[in-house]
Amino acid sequence: MKDIIRDRLNKMEDLEQRSMLKSLMTGVFLNLVEYQETLNKQIEQRVFDEVLPQEERHDVYVTLCAHEDLDPIHEFLYPILPEDAVPQKVYLSEASEALSRKEEMKLFTCYMECGHRELQSLLHSNRTFRGEIVTTEGRHAITVRLKPSTAYISKVEELYRVFRKNSLPWKSVNAPYIFKFVDCVLVSSDDGDEWDKQQTVKELSIHLEEFESYKRTNMIPLWNIQKLDMKTGGFPVPASDRINYEHVLPLRKTGTEHGYLVDGEESHIRYIKRSEEEITIVSPLEKSDSWTVLKVAVPVATRISRMDYPLFSNNKREGFAGKYARQEGRSVRSKGEIARMIHAFQSAEGLELEDVQVVAPGSGLGITYPLNGFVSDHVRVEADKHRMILRFSKHGIQPEMAIFLDDLLSFLVSEVQLAFPEYCCEGEWV
Repeated sequence: MKDIIRDRLNKMEDLEQRSMLKSLMTGVFLNLVEYQETLNKQIEQRVFDEVLPQEERHDVYVTLCAHEDLDPIHEFLYPILPEDAVPQKVYLSEASEALSRKEEMKLFTCYMECGHRELQSLLHSNRTFRGEIVTTEGRHAITVRLKPSTAYISKVEELYRVFRKNSLPWKSVNAPYIFKFVDCVLVSSDDGDEWDKQQTVKELSIHLEEFESYKRTNMIPLWNIQKLDMKTGGFPVPASDRINYEHVLPLRKTGTEHGYLVDGEESHIRYIKRSEEEITIVSPLEKSDSWTVLKVAVPVATRISRMDYPLFSNNKREGFAGKYARQEGRSVRSKGEIARMIHAFQSAEGLELEDVQVVAPGSGLGITYPLNGFVSDHVRVEADKHRMILRFSKHGIQPEMAIFLDDLLSFLVSEVQLAFPEYCCEGEWV
């Protein structure tokens, strides 16, 4: 509007009339135009604020570190299993009893720094390897077998249950490390019957032959979730329904910028309200001093702590259109919609969706694996689902990311699977 007024003024030849019109426009009309522009900007900002997704506060970040490099006061990363902070111990008495009962016993867990398909071929081969236990009395030769570790995957499943309790939408957790941990299981010993149960284990070692270069011991996966025991900020007050009670948890001390998930018995939680500075839990419990809460910490730049392994997340980088589409719950069933959904994730950098093809039901390709196997679908029959094959190309991938390509592909395909439950979604490389 200002440009139009300026153009009209410049075209007037009578300087006296131009001066009068300029004074009129400057004194009255321009103020009205600027006031209208300010209101328009306020309305625009309100629209953007309304579609700001609250789940951004609940993005999960995952990385890996060696036990000796674990920082107990890290700004936002914590062990997925808190007990990992304590060195693993093997008790000879337990191992001897397991052998006498002809049962397999887990000795320790290690990380395999290799690709998904290579690790799966090793686990499916059911091979055994030789090892040695060094005690205060001598050395004992043992035979071990590798099995997939499910301890960290179970923690992700627990997190999904907590999301359900808090009525929050679920996003697949992009944590490729947890699928590369294996349990070293004791199968037999050359002299198991002669073990003295009073001996102390000083050293435990195994040799994985051609896979030895992939083995990493004493590794701990970390994520930005911390378990807290939070106390209420006062006495519970009756809710508006006059049946339940409102329990208020203040957030100023732990940080209002973080995401919070209330954990507890489902029968004790009716619903949860989150404001900027507090959480209100509506519950039938008349008395409750404290609640178990999972704090999903917002990542911050660290100046001292270092990360030797890449940091993965399920964070999205979508604009207004993507946020609005998610809020409305409407999707266009097209390749473009799938591509928009995939490339909204930061983890899709360097990957390109080339083609989407729907084929008849059949056996899978085996390149990708499901990240949300615990999400049940009681409406559809898996055997009757058509297969949606997503073909990707890769370009500009960093060398340290090469062993995670199949895992990143599985993460992206798992997100498409959540949006298209009527298909069996699979990924492959072109």
